[in-house]
Amino acid sequence: MSPRTSWKKITGVISGKVMCLKTWTPFAPSILAASMSSSGIFCKPARKMAAQPAAQTPPAAASTVSLVAAGELKWVDVPGTPAKVATVKGDAARGPHASFMKLPAGFSAPLHSHSADHHVAVVAGTLTMTPEGGTAKKLGPGSWFEFTGKKKHVTTCDAGADCLLFIAAKAAWDLVPAVAAK
Repeated sequence: MSPRTSWKKITGVISGKVMCLKTWTPFAPSILAASMSSSGIFCKPARKMAAQPAAQTPPAAASTVSLVAAGELKWVDVPGTPAKVATVKGDAARGPHASFMKLPAGFSAPLHSHSADHHVAVVAGTLTMTPEGGTAKKLGPGSWFEFTGKKKHVTTCDAGADCLLFIAAKAAWDLVPAVAAK
């Protein structure tokens, strides 16, 4: 019997163990051999491995609570723009942070990017986002978007109401204008 005929298709992961089709025999990841094929991932028990020393677990960080009411936000101007930012964790000017940003109704930032990967929820207003080479999409309250890898885009806060965003960024906030093609 060839080794190939004894492999079974993986159908799910339950409690950190891989379950194989038909036998439903759990194989702990440490004794699993896996192979990709055009029809999926297959598994079979591998030869028993020597016991591994227990991994060192770093000490747990102290628990913290941060509660900030809307009236406690400290809004500051974003230099060179009509936008305002209120940082609730970290420092938007120096590193990773979580911040609220207000954009006035009718505001538009032409094609640009940001150095930091960022993840954003629209809290109020309607934002129109247009990724470079993509289609414009209107995002109202409750919508979410992210830009990673310095992806260029156009940002517009539609007329009628200011836009309020919540941003989680992995580094300092900036706006890098796109270089015009010559």
